[in-house]
Amino acid sequence: MTDETNCRCPWLDLSKPDYVKYHDEEWGVPVYDDKKMFEFIILESAQAGLSWYTILKRRAGYKEAFANFDVEQVAKFDQDKVEQLMQDTSIIRNRAKINAAINNAKVFIAIQQECGSFSNYLWAYVNNTPIINHFKTLADYPATSDLSDKISKDLKRRGFKFFGSTICYAHLQACGILNDHSESCFRKHICYK
Repeated sequence: MTDETNCRCPWLDLSKPDYVKYHDEEWGVPVYDDKKMFEFIILESAQAGLSWYTILKRRAGYKEAFANFDVEQVAKFDQDKVEQLMQDTSIIRNRAKINAAINNAKVFIAIQQECGSFSNYLWAYVNNTPIINHFKTLADYPATSDLSDKISKDLKRRGFKFFGSTICYAHLQACGILNDHSESCFRKHICYK
């Protein structure tokens, strides 16, 4: 039997059990649920300029601070709520990112109304079929792609903030629209069975 520690993605820090759990159970699994998509949008937008692990460690704090990732509630946050969140040590206290989360919630709802769901909007870019990449080494992993450029440009046009192509690419990976598990990773084929 192969030792699973030797067949995970090369970017994964195996010394962090919570990071390994996220990789093994969530990353790259196709997401169709709007609430989960919105959660990843908040978390990945917060990540801008930081490591994903920095945000992952604060995930529970974000869940509490952002109304259990209820997009309707977040869209109604006012400046008093922003000030409250600026004092919340369980999240990254960045005013621009907090305001972006509220703004993005409003745009997210508009997309839901237009497309039936945010999931419909996003998955339509790939004809509802995950793109399976074939990476072998850490150097193979891009920060962006033509797809993330296209989606982030459209979302920016619609009013999204803190969601450039790099963050968009991370979102596509997290939501399984891109299966970027390495060729040797034991999760590679599990995610798209």
